[in-house]
Parts: sequence; C-alpha cells; structure tokens
Amino acid sequence: MNRPLRRTAVFCGVLTLALLIRATWVQFARSDSLAHHPNNHRVRIEAFAQPRGNIIVGGTPVTGSVATPGSDLKYKRVYKDGPMYAPVTGFLSQAQGATFLEGVHGDVLGGKDSRLLAGPLDTLTGVKPRGGDVITTIAPEAQKAAYKGLTDLKAKGAVVALDPRTGRILAMVSTPSYDPSVFAGISRKESEAFKKLDQDKDKPLSNRAMRETYPPGSTFKILTAAAALEHGTVTDIDAPSGARAPYRLPLSTTEIGNVVPDSQCDKVSMRTGLQWSCNNVFLDAALKTGKDGMRETAEKFGFNKEQFTPVRAVASGYPEKLDKPQTALTGMGQGSVTATPLQMAMVTAGLANDGKVMKPYLVEELRGPDLSPLARTRPEVLSQAVSGATAKKVQEMMEFTVTDGSGSKVRIPGVTVGGKPGTAQHGADVRDERPYAWFVAYAKRGDGTSPVAVAVLVDPKDMNISRDAIAGGRLGAPIAKAVMRAVLKR
Repeated sequence: MNRPLRRTAVFCGVLTLALLIRATWVQFARSDSLAHHPNNHRVRIEAFAQPRGNIIVGGTPVTGSVATPGSDLKYKRVYKDGPMYAPVTGFLSQAQGATFLEGVHGDVLGGKDSRLLAGPLDTLTGVKPRGGDVITTIAPEAQKAAYKGLTDLKAKGAVVALDPRTGRILAMVSTPSYDPSVFAGISRKESEAFKKLDQDKDKPLSNRAMRETYPPGSTFKILTAAAALEHGTVTDIDAPSGARAPYRLPLSTTEIGNVVPDSQCDKVSMRTGLQWSCNNVFLDAALKTGKDGMRETAEKFGFNKEQFTPVRAVASGYPEKLDKPQTALTGMGQGSVTATPLQMAMVTAGLANDGKVMKPYLVEELRGPDLSPLARTRPEVLSQAVSGATAKKVQEMMEFTVTDGSGSKVRIPGVTVGGKPGTAQHGADVRDERPYAWFVAYAKRGDGTSPVAVAVLVDPKDMNISRDAIAGGRLGAPIAKAVMRAVLKR
C-alpha cells in the first residue's frame, strides 16, 4: 500500500473511532441531560401525552386536562375558578412551563414519580404510570370569602389564612389575578394572552401573598409588643409607658404623631397603646428593646428566611444594621422592616398559638391514581418564638383592641377575636403614595384554641376612595372577619 493511501486509511479510521466515541458519549453519558433538556421537543410531547393528575381543594379537583386535536401535544391543562386558585395552583403551560404546585409537584402530577410505578412489570413492559393528585390544605369557603372580599373592593392585595395549631394554609389569595387556562396551550393566541398578562402594570402573574414584601405598618406592633415583653423591656402592660406624644426620634428633630389626638396617647400603657395604635408607645418599646432583641424575636417568627410551603415564599426582612432612629421606626412597622402577608399571618398565628410558630404548609397529601397515599405532611414546629406567658399578654391586648379599640369591625358575636389594623406608608415620598391598609386577626373557640389566623393586605392605589378613607380597620377588617367566619362554620 502506498504512503498516501495508508495515510488516508488511518485518517478515516481516526474519524470513525471519534464518531463512535462521540456516539457512545452522547448515548450513555449525556442521555439523561439531553432527554430532559427544556428545548427537546420530545420532552414536551411526553409531558403532554396523557391526562395529568389533579390539584384538589376540599375534595374537588380545581384542575383538569382536555384533548388538543391536531397537535402533537395531546393534552393541555384547564382550571376551575382559575383566578381564585391561581396563587395556589400556579400554571402549567405548553409554552411557558409550570409554576407553584404545578411545578413543585410536577413529577407526581405528570406520572413521572418513581412511587407511582405499580411494580417491575410496568418497567419491563413500558407501561406509563398515570399521574397522581395533590391534596391541598385550602378550605374552599375561606378561599372564596377572601377572593370575594378583595375583588368586591376592586383592589390589589392579598389574603393568607392559617390554622395556628398546625400551620395548614387555609386560604391564599392575590389580586388582581389571572386564569391559567387562557395560555395553557401553545397557540399564537395563547402566547399573546400570556405576553399581555406578563406586561400588565398591575402584575396579575405576581403572587402578592408570598412573593412580594411590604412595610407591615401598625400590624407589626404585635411583634414589637411580644419582643418588648419577652426581653423584659415591658413587664406590665397596664403601667404607663412614659413615651411622649408626639414622639421625637433619637438623634433627630423629627417628631412622629398619631392618628388619634396625641393627648390620647401621651405616656399611655402598652395595652392602651395597642388599643388606639399609639405610635409613640411602640417606637419607644423598640428603641429600648434594641435592634438585636427586636431582630431576634422577628427571626423566631420567621423573618429573614425563605419559607417553603412547599412553594417558595420570599424572606421578610428585619435588617441587621440599624441606627437608633431606624430601630425605633421598626417598632411601628415602618423604616426598613418588610413582610409578606404570609409572614404577618405567621406572626398572628404564632401569638394565637401561645407563642409556638408552626411551619406553614399548602399540601396535605400526595396521592396515587388508585387513591393510595404517597406522602402526607405532618405538622412541624418552626420555633417557640416567645413564651406562652408573653403570647397570652399580647392576646389579651389584641382582644381588648377588638372589644374596645380600633379593631372593632372584626367582632364576631359569641367568638373571642383578637386583631390589629395597620396603615403602612411607603415610597420615596409618602405624601404622594397612598398607604397600604392591613389587618391581622385570629379567632378562638370555647376551649381557648384558635383554628384560624388571617392577614389581609389592601393596596388602594387605584381604588376610587379618598386618602382619608384608607385604613386597615375599614378596608381589611371586613375581609378578615368573613374569612374567619367561613373557617369557624366548618
């Protein structure tokens, strides 16, 4: 064989060997990553090849699957009462992917979870398991009450209701909302529908209940009271505080007054301070407790840490680096402190549960298509945020605020209710921005246990009401009351 021919043969042999090595590498080393790559259309074909399992609320599916004729993606998702349950279910779209429960438990719903295989024979014969169901903790009556309350106001906002004894999320609403069904497919029309929602200035795709933070305003005063009592700053809730009204911030000439006449708040006790939401009492309590003591208590209630329900909730914030004026401002829920509605529901629930904060959860059970249980959530203690004695003193003040103070609109005949309204300033110039209206509350049964705690946030920016009419007790209390009544009727 002459030399040129030999070189050609060797070169072809090397190319063949390289091709074999590459094919082997792709087939065995990268097969899994390629098979699950989001741009692999076969992955989507398989994902939508059969009806999906359902998300269940109150024993009834709020999701479904319908055939899509003429498409290689055979089924797409549909939703019942989509806008009301979207903050819980999230969406599943052939074009946009999946969010919230649709995404977190996608393997169970889509039949890919290994626990859904009936046995080795299914694996050998290639039988595809059917999707399982996700059983939520949501109480449909409470969810409806929360959604109706916000939509009747035509307001942006959020509501979260918890069972303080277990951490079960009984309601989670965010408005304005959206119907996940309108962009569940891959058509041009559905893609345009998603684009319109995504670019909407009112952010209907955003979950305000757990993915956005806000200054909590005066609802934070219940945490300030708990921190001051727990750290010994305040020992007697009926003793005069000595805090002057208006209150001058330390190292500053700025004075902060109150909604009620300052004379009604001057040097009053913590009980009276909570009753009429006297800023001076809580500014002073936070300053004396100190930033470290305040932050320690806040973190025990869940601040500065993401929560997983299993859907991720962003962290509420109590900053580490605060000067004295900033520390004082946190006492009234202003300054640098921020919270999600879920977080304020956790604070309220923890106090109602004698200081014990339960980990919030949204899924009761994962269930196979044959109704066999795959997994069940067990209540879990997040922390003992404050002592039982401290919690009971805060309960006493919150209940007094409802019977004799600014929380009166949340009263329920024959039921012990504790509550606290709040109004939170925000923006670079608070004079130009309408404040947020908050309300937090809990209801007790006759045995002293609380089956429900609720946090309501109303953003009245686009509401047709005057600035003077914006108040947590006026806008948030009726919604909190309706949600609690719905839970109590169960």
